[in-house]
Amino acid sequence: MNAFTQEATAQPPKSGAAGAAQFAGWDSRKYNYYKPKGRHATHYEDVTVDVQPDPKRYLLQDFIISFPDGTPTYSETWTAAKSSDWHQFRAVDEEWERTHYQRQSTICGMIGSVVENARRAGAPKRLDRTWVKVLEQYLGAYKHAEFGLGMATMHAQRYGYTQMINSAILTNSSYKLRFAQDLTLYLAELALDLPDINLDLGKQHWLENPAWQGTREAVEAINGATDYLEKYFAVNLVFEPLVAELVRSGFFMQVAAAQGDFTTPTVISAAEGDYQRNLANTAELVHILVQDPTHGAHNRALFNRWLEEHGKRALAAARQLQPMWSLPHHKVAQFPEALNRALERVRSITAELGLDLPAELKA
Repeated sequence: MNAFTQEATAQPPKSGAAGAAQFAGWDSRKYNYYKPKGRHATHYEDVTVDVQPDPKRYLLQDFIISFPDGTPTYSETWTAAKSSDWHQFRAVDEEWERTHYQRQSTICGMIGSVVENARRAGAPKRLDRTWVKVLEQYLGAYKHAEFGLGMATMHAQRYGYTQMINSAILTNSSYKLRFAQDLTLYLAELALDLPDINLDLGKQHWLENPAWQGTREAVEAINGATDYLEKYFAVNLVFEPLVAELVRSGFFMQVAAAQGDFTTPTVISAAEGDYQRNLANTAELVHILVQDPTHGAHNRALFNRWLEEHGKRALAAARQLQPMWSLPHHKVAQFPEALNRALERVRSITAELGLDLPAELKA
């Protein structure tokens, strides 16, 4: 081997092709440009962290696209909350596109099987007649609340400053919209065996029944908020425990079996599982912001104000729903007990996050 050949062999070929450069970690199949939450990066982090760019981190210039008024593609000013590092948040459920689709598909399959088996066994025709009216009018009305929460979080997810925040809010929206669809399809399935059911009555009750007007006001107030984080906060830390869980588990899941209905609780149980994931993600984000070394005090005051504003509406909405508990023939649950459980739920959530419970919610 001559000197020319030896020199050519010792030096790696120069190339501009992707992967040609050799640097620390160049042959690793794991991303190492970000700091994982745990000792090792998870698949969720690999496909989520920094997917949405941030000029403060890896870009040499600002966003290449801005709104006509100069607002960048994503802005920290789209919420009144402040953070020393928006990228610190990781969703507790570590859900991303593939796992989300898998879970949604599993839930839809489970509900479809339950409803199909119930129809095959003739279960709808054995339901208490009064209970059928409750499903027709009140479950039919409640699906509009779920749809409203889904639309609020759908709007909110566009404005989150990082992909991790956006993904958590987006899956939240997807769960809400899927459950609204679950209820719509479930009632339509009942109508196949109970042709007297009027599927339009739910919307009529949502718009006209005094019992639902407080709920409508609370949902519309959430949708009307201009701060994306306020929407996320109000949905999961205020409305869900005070109104949504009150209706789902405090009424339908408690009362249905006594009316000969074992299908409705199964359909609704999926939403209860959804909420546990959404609550965990929201609480994690709020905890990080409340404990922020620079902006913690500001965020705590802000969240307390949101809690008071949306808490008043949610509590009023919950109290207006009391007549629903008197409708079934077999009364196995009482409204005061259900409301007390809802209030205790809010107290527990706010205490863990270090927030101040408004006087109205302490009673």
